[in-house]
Amino acid sequence: MDQLALLFVLLLGAVISVPVGDRLSVPAPVLMTLLGIVLALLEFVPNVQIPPDLILPLLLPPLLYAAVRRTSWRQFAANKRPIFLLAVALVFVTMACVAAAANAIVPGLPLAAAFALGALVAPPDPVAATAVAGQLGLPRRLVSILEGEGLFNDVTAIVLYHVAIAAAVSGTFSPWQAGLDLVLSAVVAVAVGLALGWGANKLMELLGEATLQIGLTLLVPYASYVMAEELHGSGVLAVLTTALFLAEYGSDADDVMTRLAGHTFWNIVDTLVTGVAFGLVGLELHNAIHTAAGRWGELLGWAAVVVCVVVFVRLLWLLPATWLTKRLHARRDYDEDIPVSWRETVVMWWSGMRGVASVALVLAIPLETEAGAPFPSRDEIIFIAFGVIMATLVVQGLTLPWLVRALGVRADTDVEKEFAKALAIRASKAAKRRLREIEEAEELPEELSEQMVRRAYDIGVRISPELAEDERREAYREGARRVKRVRRIQQEMLSAARHEVLAARSEPGADPEVVDRVLRHLDVRSLR
Repeated sequence: MDQLALLFVLLLGAVISVPVGDRLSVPAPVLMTLLGIVLALLEFVPNVQIPPDLILPLLLPPLLYAAVRRTSWRQFAANKRPIFLLAVALVFVTMACVAAAANAIVPGLPLAAAFALGALVAPPDPVAATAVAGQLGLPRRLVSILEGEGLFNDVTAIVLYHVAIAAAVSGTFSPWQAGLDLVLSAVVAVAVGLALGWGANKLMELLGEATLQIGLTLLVPYASYVMAEELHGSGVLAVLTTALFLAEYGSDADDVMTRLAGHTFWNIVDTLVTGVAFGLVGLELHNAIHTAAGRWGELLGWAAVVVCVVVFVRLLWLLPATWLTKRLHARRDYDEDIPVSWRETVVMWWSGMRGVASVALVLAIPLETEAGAPFPSRDEIIFIAFGVIMATLVVQGLTLPWLVRALGVRADTDVEKEFAKALAIRASKAAKRRLREIEEAEELPEELSEQMVRRAYDIGVRISPELAEDERREAYREGARRVKRVRRIQQEMLSAARHEVLAARSEPGADPEVVDRVLRHLDVRSLR
């Protein structure tokens, strides 16, 4: 098997892992990691030959962009305290604790290299956390915090990693210079992200066609990441800024086809890239086996210690951080998403899985220092990091669904229904306001006006049937059943039409382009 065949196997696994994971109640990223481990154990499967400096630029931009599309800037702003405590403060604390433990137990490990190890295992993976949380039906407030933590902690961890690696390679370290680098990295990233977001938004208006606009959204995250990195900024933060800007200002309410096609396109990209990313995580078992040759007991012991530090530091940090956030929340901020019980705090603790970013960072550790000496304890760092990734991703990922069920943590569907009902009322009122404006500008027959009023009412009822009055609810349901039947018959008629047109494509003298244009017309009719 060559590298290209291995890539196709991972892509196929990414597609299959979704339905299999749903049936087994196992998150798809965990299944892909297990697939990668199995492939790594097969003799005919080659070791992955991807330059470490390309892993993050290739995988992270589309994954981050897809994740940001599911959230908003205002949601981040509302949850700034819990996100700060998790994405910034907890990364610092975890890095320091791991560095202290590794420096104490690994002979000859310098403090700078220990801090590099702490930085690369500190950030929970944003893709794993979001994928797992989305499949388990967790409360939206927990999903929001996990998404915010996962998206912003990579920014902090990657900058800290580069500072630690620079100190280990050069042998010198300046706290003031490190702090200045952190600030400048963030400023450059935000500036690049805003500039590219604004430029992409203007370019989308010029492109017009949905296909071109969606193609641009695939290029923009990569451009944002690469440009920020070239200017010594944080590529991750630049992608987040660009994606948040476009999510806020780049959406046209009336551009229905672009929105539907874009949603489908990014779901496909998210599924495939996530699968490949976590398959590569499992395939790194090759390197771990090579590193541990003849030293399994010693290395496994060190990895177990670091795993315990990573896991329990998160718990010991979450308990007081959650308490503090609740106190502040009770005093001032009622829009903040916070865990409301110890059960939700436990779920947040066990959701701290490491993944793609940690693998990319550990593989990017230099081979030599500036003096030409081998990078101190590089093999040991690689093995320990891989042990942390496997323990948190596989063990926690496989047991998290059981833990969620055992603790009874579930989404508050009543709150979601109430919010949907409020949106339905707003949508219906907006439709009625527009109808009154049209009636003032045009003379509508009374029959048509009454019909349009009913249509405006139906807009809200179709979103939230609870809006219908009790005596009208059954009538509405009967009408809905009738409409459903009419649509079923119409869909069968359109299906027959599509089959006939498609059959004409293979007839002698048929113009495939004309056939496809007619077929697209029928497809659009089918969506109505």
